[in-house]
Amino acid sequence: MAMISTRGRYALRILIDLAENQGEDRYLPLKEVAERQGISEKYLESIVKSLVQARILKGSRGKGGGYRLMRAPSECTLGSILRLTEGDLSPVSCLEEGKVVCESAGDCPTLPVWLRLNGLIQQFLESVTLADLMGDGSTQPPCLLK
Repeated sequence: MAMISTRGRYALRILIDLAENQGEDRYLPLKEVAERQGISEKYLESIVKSLVQARILKGSRGKGGGYRLMRAPSECTLGSILRLTEGDLSPVSCLEEGKVVCESAGDCPTLPVWLRLNGLIQQFLESVTLADLMGDGSTQPPCLLK
């Protein structure tokens, strides 16, 4: 199974940091986020670029500039963010989007297991939002309570 890279993990950390610190109509400089998160500002710039292109973040240049979320944290699922930063999240290559169906798919005894696992992964990642991960502890996704 593919591991989530630093790009995906850092994207989540950036977005949670912005959600917790941006306030009303405030743009946060990436330098501040990088310092709080202990991550290279240069590396964060490359991640933020894709988040802006996907309209998850909005950027502003100049004095008072920086980045802010374009959606409420409760509307941003981990699944959507990780698919953007990681690409396909399938646990096996034969389920990756755009792949040619395996010639053994009709006879593969393990395919039902991989399909079920993939469904569980996608369902879980779509059930958790940035709001669930914010530090105020006010919300917890139902799937994490047990």
